[in-house]
Amino acid sequence: MTRKQRRAGFIALGLGIVGIAIGLVLYAMRDNIVFFYSPTEVVEKGIGPGTRFRLGGLVENGSVEHTGPATIKFVVTDLAKSVTVSYTGIVPDLFREGQGVVAEGAIGPEGVFVADSVLAKHDEKYMPPEVAKALKKSGRWEEGQMKQDEGKGAAQ
Repeated sequence: MTRKQRRAGFIALGLGIVGIAIGLVLYAMRDNIVFFYSPTEVVEKGIGPGTRFRLGGLVENGSVEHTGPATIKFVVTDLAKSVTVSYTGIVPDLFREGQGVVAEGAIGPEGVFVADSVLAKHDEKYMPPEVAKALKKSGRWEEGQMKQDEGKGAAQ
């Protein structure tokens, strides 16, 4: 075997090992990858029960319902479609109607999104980027809209 052939063999072996390593890493991470969807995407894609993902949008006004000592049901909307969410646990202090929220979990057998974590915006100027993008994509949200809605809520 010549020097060139030996070098080509080592390069091919190295590329093969790197490819196998990348494949193993991706295989190991497959359960940890969680996708973000807006309510419209959830409805349009027909995501089935058991698929983990993040659901983001606004908490619909008048939809928050305490169904138990630590269980809350609410509706997440992107102003086009809505998804009902059930969460057992303590919601963040800033969680309230009309505010941006991201819930992580899966759709249960009865069609309700069962969240195991709920994240709310942390100040009046922040909205999760995924939520803002989804609302803008729906064509029903503008930059100044949240500030106007907050002003109405404070006046009531």
